[in-house]
Amino acid sequence: MKTYRDDALVLRTHDIGEADRIITMLSRNHGKVRAVAKGVRKTASRFGARVEPFSHVDIQIYRGKTLDTISQVDTLAQYGRTIGRDYDAYTAASAIVEFADLLNDDEATDIQLFTLLHGALHAIASKMHPPQLVVYSYILRSMLVAGWGFAIDECASCGVSGPHSALNIAAGGAVCDDCRPVGSATPSVEAWQLLLALMSGDWVSANRSTPSAQKAVGAIVTAYAQWHIEKNIKSLRLLHVS
Repeated sequence: MKTYRDDALVLRTHDIGEADRIITMLSRNHGKVRAVAKGVRKTASRFGARVEPFSHVDIQIYRGKTLDTISQVDTLAQYGRTIGRDYDAYTAASAIVEFADLLNDDEATDIQLFTLLHGALHAIASKMHPPQLVVYSYILRSMLVAGWGFAIDECASCGVSGPHSALNIAAGGAVCDDCRPVGSATPSVEAWQLLLALMSGDWVSANRSTPSAQKAVGAIVTAYAQWHIEKNIKSLRLLHVS
């Protein structure tokens, strides 16, 4: 079909020409898509403000030979308006959409990844939890869905049940004493508990975590994500841990 309709979350935009913009989105049923929004930088644009980063939109797209074109946009949730008023929320949401852009392949559809992204942006816009914890939880859960699950309760190398005190990023998380490579780290008990809470969605425990545990978990999640996707996530450096 020449046209298709889907709901999507805007990840980033890129200006082209004098008035056009390329919109990169993660859609529910078509994976990551890029499409041109023609004339959106003009003041008379019909839907320029609807395709800003963090927006949840119902979008109609016309398939082109080299690049698709957006023909219609309806707003489902304009998360950017709320997120943009708070620096911590903005930097957290920026890290989330940057990671989503790096993690998701073009047209590789996974509704779970779309749902996780939607939930994370909604949580930040609604101020449900500390923004940085939403980011860490989103990354851990998304990597699990994508096949890079972080081992917490079992050894990442041999699978023996834990708890284990050592952690090795390259191995995939917790490692037992027999499998522990040289140079493995030993996070605090509080950091392990926070990692488990973020992975399992135990927000009561996560919201009670200490700043030191949050800082340690931030370093672990950042290192783990960048090691396994083999890309630098620039926005993570801007996250603030209270």
